[in-house]
Amino acid sequence: MSSMRHDPSHVRGPSLGPASRPTVADARGRRSALSIIVPAKNEADSLPQLVNEITAAFRPKTRGETCGPRLDEFEIVVVDDGSTDTSPEVLRDLMVRNPELRPIRLAQNVGQSAATAAGFRSARFDYVAILDADLQNNPADLATLWDALPGHDVALGWRVKREDVWSKRVISRWANRVRNAVLGQDIKDTGCSVRIFPREVAQRLPMFHGVHRFFGPLLLREGCRVVQVPVTHRPRPHGTSHYTFRNRSVKVVVDLLGVAWLMRRAIRYELASSPGGAAVPTPNVSPTRATAGRES
Repeated sequence: MSSMRHDPSHVRGPSLGPASRPTVADARGRRSALSIIVPAKNEADSLPQLVNEITAAFRPKTRGETCGPRLDEFEIVVVDDGSTDTSPEVLRDLMVRNPELRPIRLAQNVGQSAATAAGFRSARFDYVAILDADLQNNPADLATLWDALPGHDVALGWRVKREDVWSKRVISRWANRVRNAVLGQDIKDTGCSVRIFPREVAQRLPMFHGVHRFFGPLLLREGCRVVQVPVTHRPRPHGTSHYTFRNRSVKVVVDLLGVAWLMRRAIRYELASSPGGAAVPTPNVSPTRATAGRES
């Protein structure tokens, strides 16, 4: 690893082997494309604005109208998590004007983590991004994360100012501190849903109910180089939150203990050589304490 100077916007896990590290618009001419995963339950009122804002943020990038790394193509994978409102009809109407939109409807409500996992399985492109459907995330910030990705494997959003009730802000702040203390990391906002990382890494993450709160730590466990980017947070314009202190507090503690176990029990190995005698780079997958800094 290169030497590092202190700056909390960068964290990194153990190095991945070069064969496992896709790059944004790399020199080999690989197409640069992004699958944006949006788990949604009963968000019919929010979906038209959400899709419009995503396309407004990313279509200019596919036309070369903005600065930053190249983006050849993107898709919007809205995973309808068993909605009982008019979400299916709204999504069908939106597809007429938005060819990038690919809705997926689950047979029944399975929760945010499982819906996100279904999105990973359906994604067609090398990179996946995640957004909440309630409009509290600004899709323009996701485009900012894409611009920050070169030189890193993962870009994580960090909500500098949260637009939630004071009790939810306090609980989230302390939960984040406890997670970092238990896991030995320095992730600014573990609960922020605005993220981009390689699909190949997403598909090998351990999946369980509640995993969406631990993507940052688990990506560090996979050896990813992480950049943390400040993002905005908006008041929820429609409906009410699906999460309360009662329905998540005990579960989060249990999940944290499980993730701590995973971090400390990861397998690490390296192949001596390939059948032809050449050395084979293998990802180092091991628990680590995240360090802070920027590349020197």
